[in-house]
Formats: sequence, structure tokens, C-alpha cells
Amino acid sequence: MTSEETALTSKEELNAELKALLRRAYESGLNVEGGFECRNGVEHPDWDVIVTEVEKNERAE
Repeated sequence: MTSEETALTSKEELNAELKALLRRAYESGLNVEGGFECRNGVEHPDWDVIVTEVEKNERAE
């Protein structure tokens, strides 16, 4: 997140940001499946993110 971006205040906003990021990566030809380590220095916790492709629902989103 850069200083120009608005802070996230809900899980719904986080989900929307993640969805947009994954779509941009996919559309750029990156393989978005797998594990990603997010190391953040001493000020923030570190995270391990796992991305897997899932089957589409019957309903459109």
C-alpha cells in the first residue's frame, strides 16, 4: 500500500483489494497459484499466503 492509497477498514475491502491484485497479476501472465512469503520488517507481522484456484460457483459474481 502506498501513501496515496486509502486504508482498508473491513474484510470486504481487503477481499476487493486482493481480488484486484490477483486479477492484475493473472492478466499480466503471472502464475498466481502457490505460496508467497510476506516479510515485513520489525514493525509489522510476517505472513504466509497460499493461493489456490477453485471451481467457479453456479452463480455469476
